[in-house]
Amino acid sequence: MAVRGIYVCALAALASTIGIAGCTKGGEARLSRGQESVARCLLPAKAEARTSNFLIELSELKVTMKVDASSRTITQTPRLQGRYKITNVSPGAVEVQGAIIEYIDAEGNPIAFDAGEQIVKALKLAQVLQPGEVSDRVLDLTIPKAAVKDLAGIGIDLVYVPSVLKRETLTLSERIE
Repeated sequence: MAVRGIYVCALAALASTIGIAGCTKGGEARLSRGQESVARCLLPAKAEARTSNFLIELSELKVTMKVDASSRTITQTPRLQGRYKITNVSPGAVEVQGAIIEYIDAEGNPIAFDAGEQIVKALKLAQVLQPGEVSDRVLDLTIPKAAVKDLAGIGIDLVYVPSVLKRETLTLSERIE
């Protein structure tokens, strides 16, 4: 059994552009030392992509960041938060081991993290999904500062084993003489 990966441009597949807009909930909050906590929602608010084995849905996506109140520059690595659902649409069980998230610009290139930015872009799942079963989880990752302005899509590299290991018990007719 081979481990396989899929690459899904989950948001780019549904909309030609993705914007980061001000969220209707939350907004900005003052922090100490001239910083503000800012939340920006991703548009569209809900996106899904389908492969032959999976339906992946991202929802409630927002970017939270701390910015300097006077210069409006981002002072810490922003976070991407929301929910993600992975549904097994294949006819057999699959073992989803994890996923790596990539942030994509308008030209289709990955947006890299700058030196010094905290990088958290892997999802650890290690879960067997039966046909039709859904894994619904909270998403909390970092996103490059450059992606706050240039984001056009999110790529998901999903790693899974197509069929879980199965056991069979065989009985052989043997005797001691």
